[in-house]
Amino acid sequence: MQFSSKILSQTITQLCLAKEITQIVISPGSRNAPLTIGFTDDESFKNYSIVDERCAAFFALGLAQQSGKPVALVCTSGSALLNYYPAIAEAFYSDISLVVLSADRPAKLQEIGDGQTINQENVYANHILYSANCIEGEEYQVHNETEINIALNTAIELSGPVHINIPFSEPLYHRVDDLDIRPQHVPARKIIESSEGITPEMLALKKYWSISQKTLILVGVQKPNAITSEIVNKLAQLNNVVVMTETTSNLHHPDIVNAIDQLIAPFDEADFKALQPQLLITLGGMIVSKKIKSFLREYTPDHHYHIDTKKAYDTYFALNDHIKASPQDVFEQLIHEENAAEATYKKLILALRKKREEKQLPYLDSMPYSDFKVYEQLFHYLPAPYQLQLSNSTAIRYSQLFKLDPKVSIYCNRGTSGIDGSTSTAIGAAVQTEGPVVFVTGDLSFFYDSNALWNNYIPTNFKIIIVNNNGGGIFRILPKAKTVTDFETYFETRHNLTAEHLAKQYGFQYTKATDLDSLKQGLSSFFTISETPSILEVFTPPEINDQVLVDYFKYIR
Repeated sequence: MQFSSKILSQTITQLCLAKEITQIVISPGSRNAPLTIGFTDDESFKNYSIVDERCAAFFALGLAQQSGKPVALVCTSGSALLNYYPAIAEAFYSDISLVVLSADRPAKLQEIGDGQTINQENVYANHILYSANCIEGEEYQVHNETEINIALNTAIELSGPVHINIPFSEPLYHRVDDLDIRPQHVPARKIIESSEGITPEMLALKKYWSISQKTLILVGVQKPNAITSEIVNKLAQLNNVVVMTETTSNLHHPDIVNAIDQLIAPFDEADFKALQPQLLITLGGMIVSKKIKSFLREYTPDHHYHIDTKKAYDTYFALNDHIKASPQDVFEQLIHEENAAEATYKKLILALRKKREEKQLPYLDSMPYSDFKVYEQLFHYLPAPYQLQLSNSTAIRYSQLFKLDPKVSIYCNRGTSGIDGSTSTAIGAAVQTEGPVVFVTGDLSFFYDSNALWNNYIPTNFKIIIVNNNGGGIFRILPKAKTVTDFETYFETRHNLTAEHLAKQYGFQYTKATDLDSLKQGLSSFFTISETPSILEVFTPPEINDQVLVDYFKYIR
């Protein structure tokens, strides 16, 4: 084994190794050669080479999303690290650990007009947990070791992105046979997520829990099995508690309201007042439904508590306190408290849900071929134990209207809700996951991130379903959007692209569907084992998609 001759490279690689940060996503360049040499010459690291830095960062995000461990990114100097920024922002808001290792030119070459040079220090200032700025020179070794230890430990302890900026002077490619430095490893602390020791906030929550006749629990993005089925079952038995979930909550029970918009879209004022909670408990990440946000902002709960070990947003402008503990620990305490068991809150809401579901069935049977019909079919055919990765905008919204198999784990980049790296994230997740993964996306999201397919690591059990409505069809649903001048050009962005040639270029098996019969035929065989990754592209009529959805909400009133 050889090592880069650069002390900073040796310091970085040895501390990553000591902290078990062993998955490294490298984008090509020259200034980062010492880091590339350091990682690739050591078989302890699993290295990936991805040219497009934006794709590389989202690919790393998918790896870290599934492993729960930090993944490191290595890039050259200049604009390269700016391409990481969308994924850094997503990681920041989704609590996913990424370590950006950006090579830089030494201080004497800064701001003198040298090529491939920008001001890299603290470049992610608004969306980073820690920025470490190293200084080249043996006399700065203590400073550098301290900064690198802090940065890496922050990524581990707080689950988020960190940035280490590392200047290298030439020559860049020299190797040595042994380490010149063995940096001091300061281990990361073990964060114990426990609510033992009753806080004033927890005492107040227990008080309101015991007297509330109408408690609403709203669950956003969560990993599978974040809350045990035992706790879920006990919560579902409480008459004064309604649990509402989104697709990305990965929480399932027959008495949980999973299709929020289906339930509340037809509500009148009397219905909203009946649903208005006295106590609102929220947990998990970002919420998709605009309707539930609008409802809770207008029909404010008396008390709102958010449960999370890290942060709490005042999304509904009613937050009383943040319970800094795991939801599992909190609910283990709450279910043993006395509560208003004779309340009829859950009974009323479940009766309304049943009416909606009964009306949905005939509409689904009679509706024309459209986006809505396509999503109904693909979620029907989706087998367990597939992992489902969803792109933002249309795909994640339609998924909220259907019950999915509890054995299907569901993920989506909801931190910033962008479409920019959905495909790359799904591929990273598929590489990290042993089982099969299907990515469901719209056409704009797919083509926006088409460089994601420029990747040598895509497993054969990775599949993509593209619902191609020739543009941003979701914008048609927004009030008065279609009345805007040049709507199709500047908002809907009509196009005539298909994925067929990209599939051929990157070695994907390609199938297309243009009507209900070809869709059913395609789906019936799409999920079988294949020798290559696969794409199913489904074309839908953009002119009617929005009206079919609008008519649905009218029909179920």
